[in-house]
Amino acid sequence: MSKKSPPETALYVRLPASAGDKLDRASDALGIPKKDLIAGLVTRYVDPDSLRGLSALGALSHPRATGAEMAAAGPSLGAYSFQAYDPPEVMSAEQAAQLLQIEEALVIELAEAGTLPGRKLGAVWRFARAALVAWLSAPEVRR
Repeated sequence: MSKKSPPETALYVRLPASAGDKLDRASDALGIPKKDLIAGLVTRYVDPDSLRGLSALGALSHPRATGAEMAAAGPSLGAYSFQAYDPPEVMSAEQAAQLLQIEEALVIELAEAGTLPGRKLGAVWRFARAALVAWLSAPEVRR
């Protein structure tokens, strides 16, 4: 006599690429199909029958939730590791963009317009960290 599988429901979702990559890596590392990982997470962490469960779930779907909203949801299980970021004294456009938290194309556009302090050396831009911090700290000049 064969064992019957529980009924299944189809789930089709689009995930951000980083979340999909994490799911792929976890599935590969554990040797567990992605559908089983998702089913386990839903079974363990999704409680639509309680206000607290719904609040916690709502906080997960809004990554920019405030500290007060996350505190109201109660403690959560998780892990985080901090990595120090010590930018070099002389940076590429990509590193300058990371420091300023803007797109690299905007860094280059601002530098070419003479707004952002930098130097073009051949085909590449270089930026002094101290000059970027000073520029960012200076009052904005209104024209």
